[in-house]
Amino acid sequence: MTALLIISGLIALILINVPIAVAICAVALVGMVTSKGVFGLYNAALTMFDGATSFPLIAIPLFILAGALMNTGGISRRLIGFVSALIGFVRGGLAMVNVGVSLFFAEISGSAVADVAAIGSVLIPAMKKRGYKPTFAAAVTSSSASLAIIIPPSIPMILYGALADTSIVQLFVAGILPGLIGGFAMLCLCHWFAVRYDLPREEAFSLARLWIAFKSAAWALLLPVIILGGIFGGIVTATEGAGLAVVAALLIGALIYRELNLGQLYDALIEGVTQTAVVMLLVATSAVLGLHLTEIEVPQNLARGITELTSNKYLVLIMLNVLLVVLGMFLHGAAAIILVVPIVLPLVHAVGIDPVHFGVILTLNLAIGQQTPPVASVLVTACSIARTDIWDATKANVPFIVTLFAMLMLVTYVPAIPMTLVEIFYR
Repeated sequence: MTALLIISGLIALILINVPIAVAICAVALVGMVTSKGVFGLYNAALTMFDGATSFPLIAIPLFILAGALMNTGGISRRLIGFVSALIGFVRGGLAMVNVGVSLFFAEISGSAVADVAAIGSVLIPAMKKRGYKPTFAAAVTSSSASLAIIIPPSIPMILYGALADTSIVQLFVAGILPGLIGGFAMLCLCHWFAVRYDLPREEAFSLARLWIAFKSAAWALLLPVIILGGIFGGIVTATEGAGLAVVAALLIGALIYRELNLGQLYDALIEGVTQTAVVMLLVATSAVLGLHLTEIEVPQNLARGITELTSNKYLVLIMLNVLLVVLGMFLHGAAAIILVVPIVLPLVHAVGIDPVHFGVILTLNLAIGQQTPPVASVLVTACSIARTDIWDATKANVPFIVTLFAMLMLVTYVPAIPMTLVEIFYR
């Protein structure tokens, strides 16, 4: 009952446009005062500080900054050029290029919002000029960006790994196959739309054009190899890999492509700081809420109540998926992770669900939440670039949301898809 009141109060504050971080903190502080009086507030400030200073979380601002540097340093544009030369000749090629570039970009930035901002600003106007409906352009850009947070490195996985004390590297590895399968499914869906609606082809395929685009993008294509090779090879941790991404993006943009000047560097730093502030304020305030929930034993009671009802982990996964889909419609991805993980993790352990497996399930649920109003943070960003109505874009986005949901069901009930590579390399 207490958990229901907390969630209801949180959603009510969000619906009246109270900032999510403020709403989380307000609900937590009111709960502390109600249960323990003002003495319960003594640890709040220290808890906020400790919550935001976990070492693995340093990777979040670094990957955000790497994405901003890619966008301003010419790296994103060259990736788009290469993928366009590779698959743009297919009917509906620009839509497929959109998906393909998202998969490349995700291997560097780990952020769906950064993906949409970087790719959408180039491809959405180009798609509109070629006769694509703005709603379709926004839907493709948004959904492919959200799918891309499954592919390593993924900021939601970093946040989950830090909160759940789970290997971030294993989470990254578990996301590879689901991300690639989902990306292929979206490419097929784009081709189906292209054939049905006679969407245009781009330039005819040319090996010479592909070679020129490859040479131009060669350094950009090396970034995922450097970052993921270092992480999976055990040379660097995920946090150190994030720092490596920043250094590589800075050197490539400034010294090799020579498109990153001091003014653009300043803009990238401001963008990185702004996005980081939003995420880390959510982390800090939700640490207080997590402390309160633990003190009043909400996670323990929830785990006890559900395990008394059923100990079948697949039935439990159905319940968790329903909860996560609903919360994803109302909460920012980071807020949902921070709110849900401390509550459900004891239940996950109690019924024998692998925490790495659950981390991929959670991330896919958040990917769906980024596409479903009223919050739909990634879709809103795409719609603002496409200058189209979010509800019209949502209608066009339904087939892509269905694709994401199908991936969620596969990952949930065929654990071998996310866990095979983890079992091979780490267990």
